[in-house]
Amino acid sequence: MFEKILIANRGEIACRVIRTARRMGIKTVAVYSDPDRQALHVRMADEAVRIGGAASSDSYLRIDRILAACQGSGAQAVHPGYGFLSENAEFAGTLDEAGIVFIGPGTEAITSMGDKITSKRIAGEAGVNTIPGYTDVIADGDHAVKIATEIGYPVMLKASAGGGGKGMRVVTNDAECRDGFERATNEARSSFGDDRMFAEKFIDQPRHIEIQLIADGQGNVVYLGERECSIQRRHQKVIEEAPSPFVDDVIRKAMGAQAVALARAVDYTSAGTVEFIVDADGNFYFLEMNTRLQVEHPVTELVTGQDLVELMIRVAAGEKLPIKQEDVAIKGWAIECRVYAEDPFRDFLPSIGRLVRYSAPAESANVRVDTGVEEGGEVSIYYDPMISKLISYGENRNEAINFMAGALDRYYIRGVTHNIGFLNAVIMHPRFREGRLSTSFIADEYPNGFHPGDVPHSDPMVPIVVAAVIHRRFVDRSADMTGQIRRFERKIGDDWVVMLDGEQFPVTVCSVADGFEVIHGESVYRITTDWRFGEPLIDAEVNGHPVCLQVDVNGPGYRMFFQGAERNLLIVTPTAAELSRHMLKKAKPDVGPYLRSPMPGLLIRLNVAEGDEVKAGEELGVVEAMKMENSLRALEDAKIARILVAEGDSLAVDQLIIEFE
Repeated sequence: MFEKILIANRGEIACRVIRTARRMGIKTVAVYSDPDRQALHVRMADEAVRIGGAASSDSYLRIDRILAACQGSGAQAVHPGYGFLSENAEFAGTLDEAGIVFIGPGTEAITSMGDKITSKRIAGEAGVNTIPGYTDVIADGDHAVKIATEIGYPVMLKASAGGGGKGMRVVTNDAECRDGFERATNEARSSFGDDRMFAEKFIDQPRHIEIQLIADGQGNVVYLGERECSIQRRHQKVIEEAPSPFVDDVIRKAMGAQAVALARAVDYTSAGTVEFIVDADGNFYFLEMNTRLQVEHPVTELVTGQDLVELMIRVAAGEKLPIKQEDVAIKGWAIECRVYAEDPFRDFLPSIGRLVRYSAPAESANVRVDTGVEEGGEVSIYYDPMISKLISYGENRNEAINFMAGALDRYYIRGVTHNIGFLNAVIMHPRFREGRLSTSFIADEYPNGFHPGDVPHSDPMVPIVVAAVIHRRFVDRSADMTGQIRRFERKIGDDWVVMLDGEQFPVTVCSVADGFEVIHGESVYRITTDWRFGEPLIDAEVNGHPVCLQVDVNGPGYRMFFQGAERNLLIVTPTAAELSRHMLKKAKPDVGPYLRSPMPGLLIRLNVAEGDEVKAGEELGVVEAMKMENSLRALEDAKIARILVAEGDSLAVDQLIIEFE
């Protein structure tokens, strides 16, 4: 067994590998870029080596520097994690030539499966079902239109070296096809250094289901069940689960057999995943093979009891797989939510900044948190905005969902905008609970973006009555302060009005033996809690039902977070509530005739000049953020008065780009 391994990655996956290596008694070496010098993975490892500047191309993608870090530290093997160099055959080959073990598959498997055009051909020859399409390289936009017309719209344009949702576009007509080809090609060139594109038929309302493989160097290949990864946004997975609520034993065995056949066709070793598109009738088609550990591997670990990182390390060290196919059993249900620094209410634009407050839910047999950040850490513009992966486990799917909902309520993050509210809304959605999933779930259910009103509530009065109790606690404490002038002591009444979203909710808050009673109309809510001042989480029982809410004091009011919803509440006396009805409404500020940057990013192209006249829908420029291209278009006909930035500038959120006349 190895004595020391280097992790050629960062963030949560680096921390994840370090935890298993430490349990196995293996020393670890972390590598880091300048922004990551104080990152969690750096401090968790036994040693750490600086490999360059902020840009991935100057650090985590530098094969020569990572090799030098291996040689300087004496690491015998390298675990690549996912992303960066994890599927780079040149990297694996360079390590092999230097006598350092790559904890992953061989270069032939990486090369053949990493090229989506080649992998489809090999899959077909191995008897794996494939999607109809064009598997040669598309020359240009006109060629893409010709191919798409022959296949029949809708068509998926895909980068041969793509992954993680980059270099992919669904197109439904000729204009979209030309524009999508250019966007996807640019993204592929930027992210992978390879802009070759191919096309395949887009299957409507498909499920994305994948098979987890593990193989050793002695010819043993085992599949560890499937994962449902259909909840996606822009082809980027958001929520995954194992097993799939759609797959039965017949489909599972058929998919598993084809995945194993493909692995054998390329002499595969280590962990790998074969991804399939599955239609409503249970027909499945090969999508791609990922020759690395997947982001969503924890759900498989929880339902099979296998540590995939440990199996990868043991196989790389030459050991035989300790399990056979008949040993694999699926027990229980696991769900993973990807917690990102992004703003769901602004079309999921990435958010950057410091984690001013960070408290993850406590881990247990039913909750797991894989993260690479901590309080005080920074989410950088240079890398993926993932904060963590939150995983729940239950004896059945409904139990796993309930554990996930509770864990999301307990996830406390301040300083950056995050998607926890959106995640909670999705798992509480009736369609999700019923298991009626497809890759278009988010587009179908939130066609106009995500809004606060999209969050379902078991009882919308819960945050109102709990806020009323918290306010009563604050007022009681204020009234109990010493030094008050005699005969002018503060008097506390029981009647209050909770003001929320323009509505008024009269309540009566009374202290009782074991807590409080809140009366609203004819409804009575009995609330017990041991919450203390300053605690961000409120654990309470409302009429005997346990709930967990987050609370921030927000000026004279409170900001409450519950089941994915954020509510700003103001609690006043009945007199103040009546007077407030006569208050003038504050007019929204005029933001002026400007195009503003909707996200932090790099302005890679500006298509207009001062004096140009533009039409509604015309592209004005392109901002790249997190390696994704985002087109900025005119909302109406206009004339360009001034250009306020230049191509190549780094932009902040809401930074002025163009002034219109």
